[in-house]
Amino acid sequence: MNDSRSGAAVVVGIDGSHAAVQAAEWAIDEAVARHVPLRLVHVADPESTVSQTAGEIPLGVEYGETALRQAHAAITRSGKDVEVETAVVGGDPAQILLAESRTAELVCVGSSGIGAIAKTLLGSVAATLTENASCPVAVIRSRDDGRRSPGTAIAVAVRKSPQDEDAVVAAMQEARLRRSSLLAIGLWEEGTDLLPHEELDDLMQTWRQRYPDVRVQPVTTASGLARFLEDEDAPVAMVVINAEDASRVADIIGPHGHPVFKHPECSVLVVRH
Repeated sequence: MNDSRSGAAVVVGIDGSHAAVQAAEWAIDEAVARHVPLRLVHVADPESTVSQTAGEIPLGVEYGETALRQAHAAITRSGKDVEVETAVVGGDPAQILLAESRTAELVCVGSSGIGAIAKTLLGSVAATLTENASCPVAVIRSRDDGRRSPGTAIAVAVRKSPQDEDAVVAAMQEARLRRSSLLAIGLWEEGTDLLPHEELDDLMQTWRQRYPDVRVQPVTTASGLARFLEDEDAPVAMVVINAEDASRVADIIGPHGHPVFKHPECSVLVVRH
């Protein structure tokens, strides 16, 4: 399968797992909303992409094409009108997807399962992408049975910083796209200016005027984002954070017994411009 590219796209890493297929399905609406192709990329070990005999399809290419066909079939079943590109590329998965991020609108990867260590749960590729990609990165969580999260709310952390304004815009757009409510979490952090509830509500009122179709619930906490989510009973489908908080993604989607154990299928969108 040749590496085809037509410029900016929403890129999804496909490794043959159910989680990757779920990420591809989630990414359909992102590509449609941006009017760009949905680019499915399978990264294979370079040695497995080399033919041993003339006319033989390398094992890595064959596996990659099978994984891509499965993801493409799931996209087709959605019935949504989206252009799909596919590619099997030899190399290191993290480095290949980082390279893709330089021209991508968004990079998506899937993550599933409950592990003992948050970084292990997140996965080295996802961790590298969230901290180093050149574009926004979505880590899409799925349940062990392959089904998507039942959560409904989009949550976003809000402080007094321009970077958080970018995150709020992205969260509002995501809530509108998914027809979800928005949970705006005003953070009180030691050593920073407090963000009282009244000030947060005033700030959110500005965004309500720009996105009147999105229901916004402002809340404030002094306990930090991960701890707040651990205590929050309302189902949360995704947390939107800015690039400065990318190193905390593993905490946000950590395993049971760790923030946010009440939301084990919570996805994360890291906003980066």
